[in-house]
Amino acid sequence: MTGLRFGQPAPDFALPSTGGGEVRLSGFRGTADVVLVFYCYDFGNI
Repeated sequence: MTGLRFGQPAPDFALPSTGGGEVRLSGFRGTADVVLVFYCYDFGNI
């Protein structure tokens, strides 16, 4: 896999839903604007 460039569609992925089941990024395609934010958080320093 190569890196993405600004404006390119993100590849599809799924995450667990808080209500059970899973949520897929592709389920939002064409219906809503989605902003993906990735950050590093160190739980060891809490």
